[in-house]
Amino acid sequence: MKKAFLIVAILAVMTTGAALGQTPAPRQLHAHSQQEADDYNAAFASRGGAALEKAADDFSAKYATSELQASLYVGAMRAYQQEENAGRMLMMGAKALSFDPDNPVALVLTAYVMADNLNATDRDRGRQVDEIKKNATRALQTMDAAYIPPAGATPDQIAAYKAGLRSMAYSALGIAKLKAGDDNGAEKDLKAAAELNRVKPDPYIWYHLALAQDHRKQYSAALRSVEQAMQLASSNPELQRLAEMEHEKLLGLTGKGPKPPAPVTQPQ
Repeated sequence: MKKAFLIVAILAVMTTGAALGQTPAPRQLHAHSQQEADDYNAAFASRGGAALEKAADDFSAKYATSELQASLYVGAMRAYQQEENAGRMLMMGAKALSFDPDNPVALVLTAYVMADNLNATDRDRGRQVDEIKKNATRALQTMDAAYIPPAGATPDQIAAYKAGLRSMAYSALGIAKLKAGDDNGAEKDLKAAAELNRVKPDPYIWYHLALAQDHRKQYSAALRSVEQAMQLASSNPELQRLAEMEHEKLLGLTGKGPKPPAPVTQPQ
């Protein structure tokens, strides 16, 4: 099952380079000249993944020392996200992180997409799991230092946005652990993701949480989780079907499902 990508509003992110545990002074994005600022704005105004990618490449070639490069590649990443192009998203995320290793949006979205596309048959599955864990964990560790709010954002808006990114990071961790067989770790991370995402609950989080709890034989808890997923998944027929199948299974495991019909005695 491939998850429909969650679209998030990303306006400006930048690393401060401050040590963990310190309260960094906010860093702003700066152009070295008015021409650089104009070219950046023109590049960012491009529409569509391919156009934004080319604009970012052209800008990067012209302004090799600009601190605005990562932001353009994140913009291209978002455009490919809307087009549900996972491969190009990951390429843009890698480029963004090459300029800004602590960029929280690039870290979270790369981890999120990789976890969603992780398959048991992948030859490099172990490497992918390690990269998901590394990126998601790094994002959680550096979120406060690396995130720069857009001008005019209110404290509530900033808090909600960062909570959404953290929820996605925990979701990526939980799904990766679930697919790697770490059901205990998956349950812990998916619960954290659900707790951070109470305003707009994500049915995928609740569905995967149900699977982790099912694997751990916590059938009553799994039943409650999958029922949450079913309530939220009406707009996604594929997820709705999977949740209903898991729900039917859990009803049987908890003894809450319909009793099987009595056997019919065949006449002699």
